[in-house]
Amino acid sequence: MTRKRGIRLFFAAAAALPAYTANLPEHRIANIFQPLATPAQSEYDIAMLVFAITGIIFLGVAGLIAYTIWRFRRPEGATEKQEPPQVYGSNQIEVAWTVLPILIVFVLIGVSARVIAAVENASPPQAALKVTIIGHQWWWEVLYPDYNIVSANEVHMPATRDGRHATYLQLQSADVIHSFWIPQLSGKTDLIPNRTNFMWMDPKEPGVYFGNCAEYCGTQHANMLLRVVAEDPAAFKQWTLGQQQRVVDDSRVSDGRQEFESLACINCHNISGLGKASAGSKFGPDLTHLASRQTLGSGVLKNTPENLRRWVNDPQVDKPGCLMPSMKLTPDELTKIVNYLETLK
Repeated sequence: MTRKRGIRLFFAAAAALPAYTANLPEHRIANIFQPLATPAQSEYDIAMLVFAITGIIFLGVAGLIAYTIWRFRRPEGATEKQEPPQVYGSNQIEVAWTVLPILIVFVLIGVSARVIAAVENASPPQAALKVTIIGHQWWWEVLYPDYNIVSANEVHMPATRDGRHATYLQLQSADVIHSFWIPQLSGKTDLIPNRTNFMWMDPKEPGVYFGNCAEYCGTQHANMLLRVVAEDPAAFKQWTLGQQQRVVDDSRVSDGRQEFESLACINCHNISGLGKASAGSKFGPDLTHLASRQTLGSGVLKNTPENLRRWVNDPQVDKPGCLMPSMKLTPDELTKIVNYLETLK
C-alpha cells in the first residue's frame, strides 16, 4: 500500500465515523432503574434493598393501623361517651419499636458503606482509559491526557462486557461547584474548585448516554448537558486516531479561517494548527474537531449547518446568559466563519 493510498483510506474512515456514531442507540431517558454499567448496577442493587426494607415497614405499619381501626372501632349502638379499653404502655412494644429501627439503620449503613467503598476505592488497571473532565459555566471540557486530545461536551469511551475497558475520570471545576451525572452509568460526583474528585464507569452496551450537571451552578445550569458515547473498542480507537489528526487546511475556506483569526473568536477558542494565536485559549470549548460532535452549546442544539449558523450569529437566543456574546457579524463574515467551522472534522 502506497503512502498516499494509506492517507486516503484513513481520511475515508475518519469521515465515516460520525455516521457510525449516529447509528448508535440513544438512551435518551436517563433511567436510573435500567443500569448499564457496574457502578450504576451497584447503586441500583442497594436502592432496591432500601425499597424492599422500607416497603416492608410501610406494609407493616399500614397493616397495623388498618387492623387497629377495624379491631377497636366503636360498636354498633354505642354512645359517643363510650371508649374502647385504654392501654397506657407496653414494654414489649416499646422495646420492639426501638430495637428494630436501630437494627435496620445499622444494616442500611453497613451495606451502603460497603457499596460506596467498593465503587470509590476501585483502583484503575494499568490499561484503563483516563479522562479529565473540567466543568465550566456552562459546558464541559474533556481531556484525554494519554492521547493528547481535547474535546468538549461529549465523552467518548469504549464499551465493554468483560470489564477490561473501564474508564476512569478525574473531575475538576474551573469556576463553581458542578456535578457530573450519567444516570445509567454511575451516580453523581461533584466537581469542586481546587479539588480533584474521581469516578469510573464501564458501559456494557454501545450507545449514547445522556446526562447533565446535577448541582445548580448558575443561569444556564439546566442547559449544561452532557453525552457519553460508548463505542466498540475498535471504533473508539478509530475515533482517537481521527481526533489526533490536525485539521486539514482547506483552501476553499481560507477566507473563513482568516476571519476567525482576525476577530475575537481566537481569544476564546483554540483550534489546533492555528499557531500561537490560538494556543492556550481556554475561555470557550476547543473547536479543533467541532464538526465531528453531535451537539452545539453543550447539548442545546444539534450540530447542523443551520444550527451552527444560528449559534454563531447569536448564542444568547438559545442559551441566554451564556458567556459567548453575539459578535454582530455581517452576513458575509458569518457565512465565511460557518463554512470554515464546518470543515473542522
